[in-house]
Amino acid sequence: MTLGCARNEVDSEELAGRLAGDGWRVATDAAGADVVLVNTCGFVAQAKQDSIDTLLAAADTGAPVVAAGCLAERYGRELAGQLPEAAAVLSFDDYPEISARLAAVLAGDRPAAHIPQDRRKLLPVTPVARRPASPTVDAATPAHLRPVLRRRLESGPVAPLKLASGCDRRCTFCAIPTFRGAFVSRTPEELLGEAHWLAGAGVRELVLVSENSTSYGKDLGDPRALEKLLPQLAAVPGIVRVRVSYLQPAELRPGLIGAIAGTPGVAPYFDLSFQHASEPVLRRMRRFGSRPRFLELLAGIRELAPAAGARSNVIVGFPGETRADVTELVRFLAAARLDAIGVFGYSDEDGTEAARLTGKLTPATISRRYGKLLGLAEELSAQRAAERVGSVVEVLVDSVAGGVVEGRAAHQAPEVDGSTTLTGPAAGRLRPGDLVAATVTGTDGVDLLAEPVPEPAPLPEPVPEPVARP
Repeated sequence: MTLGCARNEVDSEELAGRLAGDGWRVATDAAGADVVLVNTCGFVAQAKQDSIDTLLAAADTGAPVVAAGCLAERYGRELAGQLPEAAAVLSFDDYPEISARLAAVLAGDRPAAHIPQDRRKLLPVTPVARRPASPTVDAATPAHLRPVLRRRLESGPVAPLKLASGCDRRCTFCAIPTFRGAFVSRTPEELLGEAHWLAGAGVRELVLVSENSTSYGKDLGDPRALEKLLPQLAAVPGIVRVRVSYLQPAELRPGLIGAIAGTPGVAPYFDLSFQHASEPVLRRMRRFGSRPRFLELLAGIRELAPAAGARSNVIVGFPGETRADVTELVRFLAAARLDAIGVFGYSDEDGTEAARLTGKLTPATISRRYGKLLGLAEELSAQRAAERVGSVVEVLVDSVAGGVVEGRAAHQAPEVDGSTTLTGPAAGRLRPGDLVAATVTGTDGVDLLAEPVPEPAPLPEPVPEPVARP
């Protein structure tokens, strides 16, 4: 079972690949399982509660339940003490030996839970360490022939591809670096190998994920690594769309903007982590930017790709936030024309600098501001969707069920940005994984209605002119 973000989804598939390689039968349904492994999320309060609820529900199956993932890593022994229903609480350090850990649980052992440490101070490693390459694989082996330690747990034409793990930024509200560790890029060769493998498994769209995709390659000595990698990923046979997520505005270079906006096969899609638009609040968050600078960034993107998709998340109620700060945020959102806006009310997170800041707002004030911004975000994103009526979008079909054809345009990432329903006679011939041009005919909030563009009729065969006879 997997909770949380797409990065966790990849971790789960890497754990599944390791377990399957050791002879375990892996399933996504807990019914009838010998042991249930829950990959938890520990990002915010609601995610933590969802993880606890899932662990408790899994315990009701009667099988031993093992907690892994971010919540387990973040709280370790504390979680084990408060959740006796869990047979084990594992750290990222247990992942290379996941098969042995689960075997021990089945044998009746209860592995000792770890004492959490600040992973920024440890040797950087990815949460699921790779096995050494096979002796038959060497530096000359093509990337697409190298072994991949991953097993898909969900079918469908889209899959995440994890660029890196960890984060080197020090945002005052975020605890992720403390339990995910320092930023560690995967090599281009490894990513290309996994992309070939995913394409061979039927994947048509790759969603590149990490804690901060704009940092990719810095630890490899090449800050331009991502803009070099994108054309290579888009050229993988079978892949029709590559999407980049989790971009940090302060690190978004012109070259990378150009690569995302102008590379064939790469979605002109910008998932920009603005978080706020008032300079005083951004500084207390230990972030950079302002309303004018963010609007300038968006204008530059749209100069290269007028129909580019753009989304962001914002936090309201941060310590010290004033009415003037909220007004500045509202002014930004009203001018930004974002396709999707996630709104979060601030809450203290264990171990963060923001939890120690003065100027805390009351829960009632945070709730009121959250409600105001959420309503505005829904209105503005619906208006942005309406602007697309009459335009032609490229839709990747995700599912066909009960006569309903659902897909996503280039500005719509899986699960977070709405979807496109395809209608009309041509829609009935579509299958999951098809990429089709469609004219937007209507909207429902952020969701689109669209009709596939008819394929041009073949030109008639030329009629030979009669030959004159003497």
